[in-house]
Amino acid sequence: MLARYLPIFEWGRTYDRKVLSNDLMAAVIVTIMLIPQSLAYALLAGLPPVVGLYASILPLVLYAIFGTSRTLAVGPVAVISLMTASAAGAVADQGTAQYLEAAVTLAMLSGVMLVILGLLRAGFLANLLSHPVISGFITASGILIATSQLKHILGVSAGGDNWPEMLGALAGVITQTNVWTFGIGISATLFLFWVRKGAKPALQAIGLPERAAEMTAKAGPVAAVALTILAVLAFDLDQRGVNLVGAIPQGLPPFAVPSTDIALIEKLWVPALLISIIGFVESVSVAQTLAAKRRQRIAPDQELVGLGAANIASAFSGGYPVTGGFARSAVNFDAGAQTPAAGAFTAVGIALATLFLTPLLFSLPIATLAATIIVAVLSLVDLKTPIRLWRYSKADFAAHIATTAVTLIAGVELGVIAGVAVGLLLYLWRASRPHAAIVGRVPETEHFRNVERHEVFTLPHVLSIRIDEALTYLNARWLEEYVLEQVADRPPVRHVILMCSAVNEVDASGLESLEAINHRLGDGGIGLHLSEVKGPVMDRIKRTHFLEELNGKVFLSQDRAFAEVAKDTGEPPEPVDHYMARGLI
Repeated sequence: MLARYLPIFEWGRTYDRKVLSNDLMAAVIVTIMLIPQSLAYALLAGLPPVVGLYASILPLVLYAIFGTSRTLAVGPVAVISLMTASAAGAVADQGTAQYLEAAVTLAMLSGVMLVILGLLRAGFLANLLSHPVISGFITASGILIATSQLKHILGVSAGGDNWPEMLGALAGVITQTNVWTFGIGISATLFLFWVRKGAKPALQAIGLPERAAEMTAKAGPVAAVALTILAVLAFDLDQRGVNLVGAIPQGLPPFAVPSTDIALIEKLWVPALLISIIGFVESVSVAQTLAAKRRQRIAPDQELVGLGAANIASAFSGGYPVTGGFARSAVNFDAGAQTPAAGAFTAVGIALATLFLTPLLFSLPIATLAATIIVAVLSLVDLKTPIRLWRYSKADFAAHIATTAVTLIAGVELGVIAGVAVGLLLYLWRASRPHAAIVGRVPETEHFRNVERHEVFTLPHVLSIRIDEALTYLNARWLEEYVLEQVADRPPVRHVILMCSAVNEVDASGLESLEAINHRLGDGGIGLHLSEVKGPVMDRIKRTHFLEELNGKVFLSQDRAFAEVAKDTGEPPEPVDHYMARGLI
């Protein structure tokens, strides 16, 4: 029972020295990677850089206790940082105490919502966001984030809440570019891009073993930080207009109290809910991907509790909303992490950094942090998905494009809402117009297939229709019109067989339509038969008077129904040719 709600009691029972060694090694590597990332993502969220470090300590410990993924690395991520900036910026100005209070309150609200959803076993709510919607949102967010950081690369002041405004603001001040800042920013960007692809082969070429080369390459952002700090000190770049991080408070995270102002909570609860859902979807996707590689499993409902606890811990330690990140989780996995304890050890490493290393970051150029963000988020931009979706599903393509466009033009919150709305509307539209096919028997088999796709046998007096969707209020009227229309186009028909092998549900509206079809056909002297009705559906139908009023029969198989009706008509089945298949006779 304890292991169910506290997964630490599950993996903790088998914890040994070998696992400890692997977790410690992974923690060292992730800590080195997480320090510059945490600083950069706090900058993206419009917060002091040290807040990113605060958000990378206690949340990792709480997730290690309550989370179910063995390798998920929790902390600040780019998309959630952008959403935090958008939500907090709507209620306060960046750099003010009210802005920080809003970010802390967002973490608290998000954490409470996630825990409540987890206790209610509501992990299924993440299914409201389809993959095309998530892909479109993340792509647009990546573009927004990268664009928002260009001002730091150029050393100019430029704002904007959406992509057109950002581009317009940058265009207006591009002539004010600080050459030294641009030199630092573009050099760091190019170096980090090279590190992603070229560092490992280069290190292997000088004799470093493959695994050591791979792990060393992961420390590329730390190298960029160190080199640019040295450049600032060597050339006095702070005197040449290069903006620096400056003094970072030294010490462990302070105890923070989220706001209880009802007016502020009313403004933040919707953004907090969106942050919760997006964060959970991103996190659980990463966790499931990594778990599958080791034949492990995660519990989505417990993941909600784990992420909720992490966010509550972030709020009380002066941080902002966090979730599981793909890049650091992949590094944690590749570095050999075996349990969530690796995350707790990483938290210790970050805590030590806040105690002893922050003075060394005084001369860190903000352009370097911006370069770190740009390189990280551009990997999120996926330009191939729209092409694949266009070829496969125009409806999913529409949802993807709508989400991308609205996010770029109107902002992240409206982008998510638009994506969910478009996805639901397209689903309702498809469900209201289900696929149905006129079927015939494949020669020398008991199988029935679509007459428009196969050469099959039919009877002029028999119309067999396969329904490929549950019968609900969304499509009940459509089915009624479809059946009666097909019967009207075929005057010789005396029997209609509804093949229900794909019908998983018949709600009250669907039943009413079946009753209406039965009465209309009966009035015309046409029998209505059902075949291959699933057990749960039949159980519900038996609790009504429909079977007593049915003017035909219910058959276990479509083949039996077709054979019985053929005997009744006294006519042999006929093969359907191409003209019949197209309904031209």
